[in-house]
Amino acid sequence: MLFGKRERKLKRILIVEDEPLVAFDNEHFLRDAGYDIVATVDTVPEAISAISDEVDLVLADVNLSDGGSGHDVARAAQGKGVPLIFVTGSCPDGAKTLAVGLLSKPYSQRDLLAAIDAVDAKLSGKTPKRVPKSFTLFVE
Repeated sequence: MLFGKRERKLKRILIVEDEPLVAFDNEHFLRDAGYDIVATVDTVPEAISAISDEVDLVLADVNLSDGGSGHDVARAAQGKGVPLIFVTGSCPDGAKTLAVGLLSKPYSQRDLLAAIDAVDAKLSGKTPKRVPKSFTLFVE
């Protein structure tokens, strides 16, 4: 198709977020944008148990409601070969070795979609069309 949308590599998303409003907004916005939300969780154990072959991408906050760290979620995702974007107010130590990118809070829904699209393009071997200012892409 000349003008058709390209097939997404990242379709099924796990949201790991302890701020209920942010989690709710992201879940509904991404679902409306055509993504499948595998789960929305707010603790490290829930996140780790949700990471499976059914997940194409994890969006994870760094500080979670159980006092746990998104670092643990990132290590679990990395161990299963699932890319992760940190979605947080400040860049955590070691982020570049654990995640494919970092989206700084606060961010717009448009920037969230553009960040996911940039990761999708990069993982598909393409150059991203748009990388928002609030997003740092770590993958080469």
